[in-house]
Amino acid sequence: MWDSESESVTGRDYENGILSSSKHGVKNDGFELRDHSWYVATDIPSDFLVQVGDVNFHLHKYPLLSRSGKMNRLIYESRDLGLNKVALDDLPGGPEAFELAAKFCYGIAVDLTAANISGLRCAAEYLEMTEDLEEGNLTFKTEAFLSYVVLSSWRDSIVVLKSCEKLSPWAENLQIVRRCSESIAWKACANPKGIRWAYTGKPPKVSSPKWNEMKDSSPSRNSQVPPDWWFEDVSILRIDHFVRVITAIKVKGMRFELIGAAIMHYTGKWLPGLIKDGGSSIDEASNSSNSSGGSSWKGGLHMVVAVSKDDTPTAETKDQRMIVESLISIIPPQKDSVSCSFLLRLLRMANMLKVAPALVTELEKRVGMQFEQATLADLLIPSYNKNETSYDVDLVQRLLEHFLVQEQIESSSPATQSFSDKHMYDGAQRGANPSAKIRVARLVDSYLTEVSRDRNLSLTKFQVLAEALPDSARTCDDGLYRAIDSYLKAHPTLSEHERKRLCRVMDCQKLSIDACMHAAQNERLPLRVVVQVLFSEQVKISNALANNSLKETGETQYQPMISNRKSLLEGTPQSFQEGWAAAKKDINSLKFELETVKAKYHELQNDMDILQRRFDKLTNKKQASAWTTGWKKLSKFTKMTTLENHDIDPQVATAPGEHTSNTTRRWRNSIS
Repeated sequence: MWDSESESVTGRDYENGILSSSKHGVKNDGFELRDHSWYVATDIPSDFLVQVGDVNFHLHKYPLLSRSGKMNRLIYESRDLGLNKVALDDLPGGPEAFELAAKFCYGIAVDLTAANISGLRCAAEYLEMTEDLEEGNLTFKTEAFLSYVVLSSWRDSIVVLKSCEKLSPWAENLQIVRRCSESIAWKACANPKGIRWAYTGKPPKVSSPKWNEMKDSSPSRNSQVPPDWWFEDVSILRIDHFVRVITAIKVKGMRFELIGAAIMHYTGKWLPGLIKDGGSSIDEASNSSNSSGGSSWKGGLHMVVAVSKDDTPTAETKDQRMIVESLISIIPPQKDSVSCSFLLRLLRMANMLKVAPALVTELEKRVGMQFEQATLADLLIPSYNKNETSYDVDLVQRLLEHFLVQEQIESSSPATQSFSDKHMYDGAQRGANPSAKIRVARLVDSYLTEVSRDRNLSLTKFQVLAEALPDSARTCDDGLYRAIDSYLKAHPTLSEHERKRLCRVMDCQKLSIDACMHAAQNERLPLRVVVQVLFSEQVKISNALANNSLKETGETQYQPMISNRKSLLEGTPQSFQEGWAAAKKDINSLKFELETVKAKYHELQNDMDILQRRFDKLTNKKQASAWTTGWKKLSKFTKMTTLENHDIDPQVATAPGEHTSNTTRRWRNSIS
């Protein structure tokens, strides 16, 4: 840290930080406090009463009028020369600042410190104690002390900026906040080597060596200044001043990792429940705030789980919302500037406090940039909407969509690695690394298994979230099968069609042998899915046997590999070898069962064919009705009549022939 004692040499030259006026209008021995009222220790009775808050100042008109333009206007503009009472309720700095200003008017020495300089500077501006009334007036002297003494010291800059919290908007208008923020930013970004520094925010046990006590102005080479030496001091500031400091530090060019670490440190101090591990950290923090009350504030805002019953946010809820919104706005845009766990917990609190939708969307995009770093505990964000699922499944769906969009952008734009900032999003590395999608797929499967126990989770939401990832992201569907089985257990009333629809999200060919064995005996799965599982298992077994046969035939060609394989088997644990042997036995037994099932199937097919033939014969006989038998008899009768006619025709044929010949002859004779 920067030490004010070593840097305030100009302050010692500047009358040791003690202000005094060379002109004394009224001889006095100082001020006396009697029952919330200040009196000037002088023989001259006071003729002017100034009320500042609940404190009364019994003063004299002449010393105030000679140095304060505000007092001149109040008295002369009132046109009441006998005015002897003025109320200054809006005076910045309150009674403490006016006491110092009044002492300065009376020529009493005033000790300027980092704790009172900001209030006194604002009070001098309010009272219009400028150079127009008297040379070396309070405004000039406080401004000089602020510029040459305070801003050159790290410790004093922090103290002054902290004291400006009660001086808005005067401190902003007088540029005190801006100048202190830039001074802190410059010192935080500077190389701390050769500068006397000391921790101001940490306990003395862990503070750094008191280098200001050494004659040499440079520290020893063995002592290394940690890069986070300024975190603790900056974390005592109010959120709006902290934002000003971080913004100034960004402009100075500090590394984004340090800025993100400072933001996380600040969050841990002001929102302690956000950084605690465990899912019930928010509830624990809220319980502690309820039990502690307003009098036991320990430097942080405890988290509130929900607003009151009438949905009117409390003052504490508004403060927390302002802190969360400010933190979201100053997080560096670079990937990995803060952890994904921190972003998700911040997102949980943002949804709980109903932060502005634009900031929530921006935070969701930030989580999607590094979604592969998330854990299941961080994803289990409660749903704060009524009549909804226990966990916010729609939020996880949006996070996954942001992740896939980011992956697509990075894979389609390989020029991202040509940025001047090599750490910007780290796009080229992750775009070429498919393990990110694999980790996200495992995370989504675990999340589905966890939320599938919720009976309010609809089948459509489950299916959409399961199918959001491409097929290449899952090399094994065991986790997805576990989630489907858990969903079927929690929803036993699903119809056959809905169960088939649910199982479509799973690829049976990507199931392991253990998962296949479990699925084959799972009564909750549709029969069609069980058949697919058995078929895929048979294909795997046949492929494994084919590979084993190929390896056995190729042993003669690859003799040098035998010793290596044996050494690898000898180096594997005994439990793994036993498990592999048991797996081989299971494969052989399953193969034998499949062969027996095939044989029984062929036997049943032959029996079925025989029975079918017999059945066809019986049906053909039974199909003969009375009508058909009558027609058959009629056809037989016609055949018999035709045969009889053939027998009679030769005998009868001669008579007609004779008759015809006679007739023809007669005709011919008659003609002749």
